[in-house]
Amino acid sequence: MTSSSTPSSRALYYPFHLCHEQTLARLLDDYAAIHFRDYMALQLTPMSGTTAYNDRMGQFHPQLVTAGRIVQGYSVSGPLDAEITAAVDRDLADSSWRTRFHNGLRDDRRFQRGLFELSHSMAIGEATAPGPSVLLRLLEPARAMHACSVDRLQTLCSRVPSPDESYEYEYVLALVKTSAALAYTIRLCRQHQLEAVTDSPVHFQLLERACTREGISLENHLLNRDGY
Repeated sequence: MTSSSTPSSRALYYPFHLCHEQTLARLLDDYAAIHFRDYMALQLTPMSGTTAYNDRMGQFHPQLVTAGRIVQGYSVSGPLDAEITAAVDRDLADSSWRTRFHNGLRDDRRFQRGLFELSHSMAIGEATAPGPSVLLRLLEPARAMHACSVDRLQTLCSRVPSPDESYEYEYVLALVKTSAALAYTIRLCRQHQLEAVTDSPVHFQLLERACTREGISLENHLLNRDGY
């Protein structure tokens, strides 16, 4: 749903741990408090995982943290537990969810950039390839139908993949990261009685689909970005 919220309500911004400054200003107009997760660094196997800067919205706006307008510190890093793994596998087995993901990767540049750095050469396995050619391989229609799972990603992580498997790895990793972020969104919203809000149309559609499939009642709002 996309209806506006009362200023007394509280929301969790998803799927990222940071948001655009204009998005933050608009969220603060609509919500009494905006909750942010910490960066999601997934441990896929004992020897592999994802990393990034451990920054927070609050370090840019300490006064909003003190005032209670920004609430942060929700950890979503480490190995995927059994509940999150099962939720991710259900997303990856859902042809409707997979189609939304694949179409978003094809059509939404911001969604692409959130998953892949395609503006220059990209490492694929032990080789490098130009970003546009990588994207063409990732957007092959058959990928939207290939069976995959968290276990398949972990298998690919545990060995040196072939060239074709390197593309499969990148695609499945993007699927798992996207689904896990949404599964944590559902968990945090239900645990802390929060609404979900995003400025990413693709993530909004994916969360809507997961909630519909699972029979989950969750206030989910899309904030449309215009001009930024």
